Amino acid sequence: MAKRAKEYKHVLIIMRHAKTEAFNAKGDFERVLTDKGLKQAKRVAKGLRDMGLVPDQIDCSSATRAMQTCERMLKVFGDAPKVDYYQDLYAKGMQAVFDMLAACKDKRHALLVLGHEPTVSLASQWLAGEQSDPGQLDLLNLGMSTAGVAIFGSNAPFRKWGTHEANLIAVLTPKEFEK
Repeated sequence: MAKRAKEYKHVLIIMRHAKTEAFNAKGDFERVLTDKGLKQAKRVAKGLRDMGLVPDQIDCSSATRAMQTCERMLKVFGDAPKVDYYQDLYAKGMQAVFDMLAACKDKRHALLVLGHEPTVSLASQWLAGEQSDPGQLDLLNLGMSTAGVAIFGSNAPFRKWGTHEANLIAVLTPKEFEK
């Protein structure tokens, strides 16, 4: 899978935040990661790093659980990724993902968009081109698990990505990153 990703000039990783508490008295936006969620975020970051897929840019929802997922992953990634936090990735749904791609600089080669369900699985379905593996596409129809990732590749810069133009390389759950 890592070998397939290396075939492309631009790799997009769309990720759902890690496991959270079911309820927070301050509201949905303030829900925090559970111990399991902290472990998931670290496991996925290590797996991506080991595959050579450390992003150079992370666009992250500003919801607490997404920021905590990102912070945990940065402990593995180090200072390499530039990180920006966006309210839109929480509030504006799938359009926010396409806005992130449209605003991405051409020099970015590995982008991680960290958001919420159902946005992450729906955006992934819209990005996946005809050349994508049907079995992987079926996994997206089920929705993305907490800390799940969809990995896409294309030789076009992110700002030129349209619907059904990227190659869906893999859909992975945190368990698939276990050694």
